[in-house]
This record gives sequence, structure tokens and C-alpha cells, in this order.
Amino acid sequence: MRKALIVGIDKYASIPLSGCENDAAAVAGVLEKNGDGSPNFDVKLISSEKINVTNDVIQTALGELFSGDAETALFYFAGHGIIDPVTNTGYIVSQDGKRGSWGMSLSELLGLANGASPRIQSTVIILDSCNSGYAGEVAGLNKAQVSAIGNGVTILTACHREQSAAEAEGQGLFTSMLLDGLAGSAADILGRITPASVYSHIDQTLGSWEQRPIYKANVQTFVTLRRIRQIAKLILYLPSIRCRN
Repeated sequence: MRKALIVGIDKYASIPLSGCENDAAAVAGVLEKNGDGSPNFDVKLISSEKINVTNDVIQTALGELFSGDAETALFYFAGHGIIDPVTNTGYIVSQDGKRGSWGMSLSELLGLANGASPRIQSTVIILDSCNSGYAGEVAGLNKAQVSAIGNGVTILTACHREQSAAEAEGQGLFTSMLLDGLAGSAADILGRITPASVYSHIDQTLGSWEQRPIYKANVQTFVTLRRIRQIAKLILYLPSIRCRN
């Protein structure tokens, strides 16, 4: 079983966004099937276009994502992110988020992912939100950046802990490149697309002065996010060998 929870929030009361709902819908669509049309992830999409995405809604959905047994569990979030400067704790911000109660902490999110192993063989967390590079750090250690990533967990974020995640023309900059990678630009010669190859694609596409993506993982084998049709044939060829007299 491969399951994915996709969350996109535009409709914040104080600072609304414009691309997160579109991004979430696009990511959900591309993850549902492989390039040949075969089933890939069993996707649950939660969008502020249809419901009020409160912290309780996110918490409940994540509890379901990390329950039971699965080959792969994937969580994608597009929306506001923040680091509380008082507690040095990172959050994904829910629609009802406010000072002192921003939403779900990234430490709690990672705790759920870590605790799901080995029932869930691989977990992938993808965050397109400001300050998302905090994910994987230990809360309250005042920028110590100590990692606490469990077995089989991979984290891919839009930017460093101190950076903002840009959006323009109805789409997040990071997610636009994520989608390009998932569509095939990040595929290897056998058509396999992994978090590492997607990160490499995004990292090389972004300019030196733009936000920088973050990749963190504690894995022994790479998980395949999607497969497309084989893009090339590997040709092995041995040149003729001559002796030098």
C-alpha cells in the first residue's frame, strides 16, 4: 500500500495565499498514477477550497496517514510556515492558526513519521512553506540544527529554516519544479523518480540568489515516488582493444 496526504491552504484570515490550493491539486493528480497510467499512490486531498483546514483536521488526517501498515506514506503541505522565535519551534500553519497556537509543530509531525517505522517502510515529507528547512531539527535547541530523523524517513523542503518560500502567478516556485521533476525531468534511465533526484533537479534549476531547497534522509534505499516510461535504452559497448607494440 502506498498512500499520500496532500494539503493546500490559501484561505488564511490575515495573509491569504494564492497558489497552494492549485499546487496541492496538481501534486495529488500527478502522484495518483504512474506515467503508464497504472495506480501509484492512494491520495487524500485536503484543500481550503472545500473545507476549513483547521489544526484538528490536519492532526486527524496525519494520524490516519501514519496508522496501519504501508510500503510508503507521503505527506505534502503547501501553505504558511513559521518558526516561533520564543520557543524556536517550527510549525505548518493551519487555517485557524494564531499567535501561540500556529498549527502542527514540525517536531510533532516528525515524531509521527518516526514512530510509524517499521509498520510503514518509507515516509516522505514534502513541505512548500516558509521556514520549512527547520523540519528534522530538535525543538528548543536555539538553532543548534541537531537532526532527529528516524529510519526510513525522507524530508524535502522548499527552503532553508531562515528563508521564505516564493509563489508567483498562482503557483509555488518550489512546487512548480517539483511537478516538473515528477512529470519526468527527474527520472533516471529506467524511468524511476526518487526524492533525491527531485531535489537534485530543483537545486540545479533554482538560481544561486533564490531560495534553496533542503533534502534530509535516513534511508538505506531510495523510495520511488513515481515511474514513467523508460526514457532511454542503456547500450553497453566495448571498444575494440589493440596492443601497443
